[in-house]
Amino acid sequence: MRAAWRAAVFFFGLGRRAKRTKVFFALGLVPVLLSLLFRMRHALSIAPRGFSGEFFYSNVILPFYVQFLVLMLALFFGTSVVLEEVEGRTLAYLLTRPLSRPAAVLGKFAASAGHALAVLNIGLFGSFLILKIERAGDPSAWLSVARDSAVLDLSLLCYLSLFTLMGTFVKRAIFFGLLFCFGWENVIAFFPGLTQKLAIAHYVKSLIPQPPGQTFSFLRLMLEPSPPLFAVLILAGLTVVFLAAAGLVFSQKEYVTEN
Repeated sequence: MRAAWRAAVFFFGLGRRAKRTKVFFALGLVPVLLSLLFRMRHALSIAPRGFSGEFFYSNVILPFYVQFLVLMLALFFGTSVVLEEVEGRTLAYLLTRPLSRPAAVLGKFAASAGHALAVLNIGLFGSFLILKIERAGDPSAWLSVARDSAVLDLSLLCYLSLFTLMGTFVKRAIFFGLLFCFGWENVIAFFPGLTQKLAIAHYVKSLIPQPPGQTFSFLRLMLEPSPPLFAVLILAGLTVVFLAAAGLVFSQKEYVTEN
């Protein structure tokens, strides 16, 4: 664990200057920009009647995170944990360090998670402050956004560990990851009964309650939710399993870099 922590600190500092991190920080500001545009329309009285900041947050901002940004952050940061070393031909330098392979995976995973979580939470809390500034003094509003942040953070870690595992043994991990994100995860949500439970997104959406006073939320469409505690245990358990499997695969596999 001490070696993994040192690796995490090193790669976190290295990753701050990476082009990928800068691009996703810019992408993470899209919800803030959308919130500002909504506020401008609302101030000019050209927003649709009944289209409140609460409704916009629940049906535009949260779906953007759950169904796009969390997936993209996890996919590109997760697959890069191992693949960027293989494709960049720097794997040999990593393996010559006094660092076990599982510790290297865990350290790089922690560094990637740090960057991805920062992108996610900066945009989420920024959007919250813009859309719900009238409720800034209401503790329940802060508890609500803290709950949303915790759910999104847990889902991000789960997807991130999955794509870290995928990057250890799938050469075109981003392609197959995109198929998983926008194919399987979206299609399976419209199947009834137990079939829904075969998607990670099912457990994420089960933790996002229907906003009070609203009869529709895009994230709840066709959802037959699981109990919250069960959903949390599944997401946390999958994160541990995927990450442990990634460390195991990386320890056993021999990687060949192309010339």
